[in-house]
Amino acid sequence: MGLLARREHSARELSHKLKSRDYDEVSIQAVIELLIDEGLQSDDRFAEQFTRSRVEKGYGPIRIRQELRERGIADSLISHYLDVNDPEWSRRAQKAREKRFGRSLPGKYREQARQARFLQQRGYTSEQIMQIIKAGDE
Repeated sequence: MGLLARREHSARELSHKLKSRDYDEVSIQAVIELLIDEGLQSDDRFAEQFTRSRVEKGYGPIRIRQELRERGIADSLISHYLDVNDPEWSRRAQKAREKRFGRSLPGKYREQARQARFLQQRGYTSEQIMQIIKAGDE
């Protein structure tokens, strides 16, 4: 209960944390099932909150998807909260680029590559990155 009082956790996260505290597997599964039945733990709620938090921090859809998978969230649930093809991602990528590098677009190839790597590490798709970086060539 203490873990869930601080923030939402996925079922997998709870399981790992309880294992690290030397609880046995049977007890862990029983507790997690009880928490789910009582509505105290929800992977759905966790995925929604986690996605919103990461979007606000400037992360892209690829990275958010990977982080959700690492936390044991099902692909069907990830797809419900994360649409990689949403045109809003390009605006968010532009905002992240401007926050880091300023408003002026990169002119030289070396600077374009540097900014593209930054956006790639943030989890944006190649198409989203090229749409923003190549706008400086026009």
